[in-house]
Amino acid sequence: MITTKTNILPEIESLIKELNTDSITADRKVVLQPLVDYIQEKTNASEEIRINFICTHNSRRSHLSQVWAQTMANYYGIKNVFCYSGGTEATALFPMVAETLENQGFQIQKLSETTNPVYAIKYADNEHPVIGFSKSYEDPFNPSEQFAAVMTCSQADGGCPFIAGAEKRVPITFEDPKAFDNTPQQAEKYAERSIQIATELFYIFSQINK
Repeated sequence: MITTKTNILPEIESLIKELNTDSITADRKVVLQPLVDYIQEKTNASEEIRINFICTHNSRRSHLSQVWAQTMANYYGIKNVFCYSGGTEATALFPMVAETLENQGFQIQKLSETTNPVYAIKYADNEHPVIGFSKSYEDPFNPSEQFAAVMTCSQADGGCPFIAGAEKRVPITFEDPKAFDNTPQQAEKYAERSIQIATELFYIFSQINK
């Protein structure tokens, strides 16, 4: 698929161009395919594409997935894609997630200083930033119907066999970088997980015929 000219921030665009989809195994591509199919079906029908990435606490993997999915939709010029995230409970976006994204080229603005702060996460010059804060997947900020629910952690996947309003439920789980919190490997492991998520979402959107 040929990409269109984007307004992705330069550092992020450079990172995207270095992603290696050869690292995705054949078995993993089978896991990713249902989301490819969902996006393609919506694209073919010229319908809005809503994707809600769901994890237990909406603090790490679901946010990384939401941000990278919105970025890749823009990179590939896939229109009418709206990405969300939520948890089975609300906690807070873990600060290392914001730091990791900033180190990878995103412009991060902290909009509130509360126990559950709100972040504006900008990936492109002329696009609305992703608004990042922890919330339940049923929060009014998220869609209530006509969306794909992507389960990004095994705990939420196992604990939520049914997501009300979802047209499709897709388990695409990732290892939790939380295991490395407060260790010397923390920054490295968060960056690794972000790159893995970016690579897989790059692959997903690369498969879409507009």
